[in-house]
Amino acid sequence: MKLRKVTAASAAVLAIALTATACGSDDKDSGSSTGSSGGGEKVTIGIKIDQPGLGLKTPDGSYSGFDVDVAKYVAKELGYDEKDIEFKETKSADRETALSRGDVDFIAATYSITDERKEKVDFAGPYLLAHQDLLIRADENVKDGEDLNGKKLCSVTGSTSAQNVKKDFAPNAQLKQVGTYSECLAALQSGAVDALTTDDSILAGYASQDQYKGKFKLAGLKLSNENYGIGVKKGDQEMVDKINAALEKMVQDKSWDKAVQANFGPADYKNEPAPKIGNIVQ
Repeated sequence: MKLRKVTAASAAVLAIALTATACGSDDKDSGSSTGSSGGGEKVTIGIKIDQPGLGLKTPDGSYSGFDVDVAKYVAKELGYDEKDIEFKETKSADRETALSRGDVDFIAATYSITDERKEKVDFAGPYLLAHQDLLIRADENVKDGEDLNGKKLCSVTGSTSAQNVKKDFAPNAQLKQVGTYSECLAALQSGAVDALTTDDSILAGYASQDQYKGKFKLAGLKLSNENYGIGVKKGDQEMVDKINAALEKMVQDKSWDKAVQANFGPADYKNEPAPKIGNIVQ
């Protein structure tokens, strides 16, 4: 009888222990799937996928470009392995919405810092200073922005470039806005438009592609200063500070210079020196 009581008690203790172990296992599993800024399981980064030299999705499904290299470096400093990065195409017109909805954790996609955009999102950086320019056919010349009056001008919806030209240089330009720069490039090649306008860094990447060499050229105009920043959700100052620290380290350890040479060197793009964090060139 005594032995039977001990056995029953032992069985009860064992059952309780097994139940507790099972509960603990469930808690651990559920907790491991929760990501956080700076060290979660996955990080989703908004990029462009059709900009050679900056953000390009290659036929094998990989990504290349200066913005991609910057994004990878930042993600690593935030505690993510490269295999834990999910790149997501983020078109110019969709960037603010993607951040506010939480579709992406941050955006590195030729995202110029402007006062209007700062009302909706926060920015780390800048990490590159570019200038607005024109891509034209090789047998044509444009001396200044005023030459675009009466001309057909292409840019992407949501970009500041086309509006800058209409407002500041050529109010009578015929503006065509499309979803991607690739569409503008096709229109320029066919003669449907006279010029493609955006940042010189973007245009240099297109002009350097093998299939376009000798067909297009940059006009060589510095129509504006474009301070590329990394966009984050409005109010997330902690993320801004972490990204700024990563960008500063990238410049200091020369990874920034290596990325510039690897992505812009083939296009003979004359880049500006690395900007200082918070220094917005007007």
